[in-house]
Amino acid sequence: MAYLVVPGCESAFHRWGWAALRACAREPGFLGGGVLVDGEADWHVVYRFDSEDSARTWENSPTRVEWAAQAEGLARETGRRSVQGSRAWFEAQAATPATPRPPPKWKLWLINMSAVFPPVLLFNLLVLPYIGDLNPLLRTLLLCLCVTAIVTWILMPRLQRFFKKWLYPPIQTMLRGRHKRRAA
Repeated sequence: MAYLVVPGCESAFHRWGWAALRACAREPGFLGGGVLVDGEADWHVVYRFDSEDSARTWENSPTRVEWAAQAEGLARETGRRSVQGSRAWFEAQAATPATPRPPPKWKLWLINMSAVFPPVLLFNLLVLPYIGDLNPLLRTLLLCLCVTAIVTWILMPRLQRFFKKWLYPPIQTMLRGRHKRRAA
């Protein structure tokens, strides 16, 4: 079952979903389940039974009705779907969005230059005067090790996060549109 959770009630809904699944686990034929979130909008409570009859018995049970009533303040049910067999589940999930195209090379170059230039400049101004008489091979190795570490673990993750909308505008537009449609 799919739900649209009231903003701010996500953790309470998560607890509710797992508690409902524990109640569901007492029913004959229960095989398992989970609480899943699809991005920021849809939440799903998924459960599996050994037969369609067992699932129908749970759906029509008074216990299920009580649990549904408890969710009313937390979320609104947006849909139900029933599939038989694991193959049907995976085929239904196969319609995933296409992999995003990489940003244009000039944008990547600009981000990389923004990440590499400051540590190279600082290294040349602050460290090089102290190791100027060191073997050029070792000096270059030290520069590469330091700059690569700073760029890889500190600067690039922050720059990519900061410029995400600029680097991948179609994805951001699609996600914003998707969120607006689901929230409406």
